[in-house]
Amino acid sequence: MPLSEHEQRMLEQMERALYAEDPKFATALEGSGLRTYTRRRVYQAVAGFLVGIALLMAGMVAKQVWLSVVGFLVMLGCAVLAVTGWRKAPKPGEQPASGGPQARRQQRQKRSMMDRIEERWQRRRDEQGGH
Repeated sequence: MPLSEHEQRMLEQMERALYAEDPKFATALEGSGLRTYTRRRVYQAVAGFLVGIALLMAGMVAKQVWLSVVGFLVMLGCAVLAVTGWRKAPKPGEQPASGGPQARRQQRQKRSMMDRIEERWQRRRDEQGGH
């Protein structure tokens, strides 16, 4: 379902606000920066997972159940972060959505296809409304 003009304007305003508020973060989320950001997130999650294992073991050695539970929860949370970060990372050699001319051409084709679908939907809606 395509975004309405109002929704597109709001999205553009949010993007501009993000660039104005935190340009470093916004550029990190663009193109290859997104790949670096997600890779770094996965590495941090793996490190956190190892910390969780250490906490789990420390809790077992010290016979502190609560410490073991905290270690397990840290491991679980980091595993989820690693898996979701890995899925979102672009594949090596894959062009990001805001990439070069080929990606822009594909976006234009998608947009024009979505425009045609939206026009057909509006026509059908108008035809049904008249009956």
